[in-house]
Amino acid sequence: MAKIEICSEITGTVWKILVKEGDAVEEDDTLMIFESMKMEIALDSTCDGVVSKICVKENDAIATGEVACIIEE
Repeated sequence: MAKIEICSEITGTVWKILVKEGDAVEEDDTLMIFESMKMEIALDSTCDGVVSKICVKENDAIATGEVACIIEE
């Protein structure tokens, strides 16, 4: 199985995590919502698969390019 790293495209704060490890997801499903400059930005899945690891917690700071979660195809 391929492991796909889903990375943040912005610097901000993890506002809400919508999935948990073991959840099946499809491409374009929203995984998390980040807050940056008082805006909510969705982090969507780039593939179909199963969430194998969530690398952040709600209220964590996250940087551009940082891995937020890993999906196994």
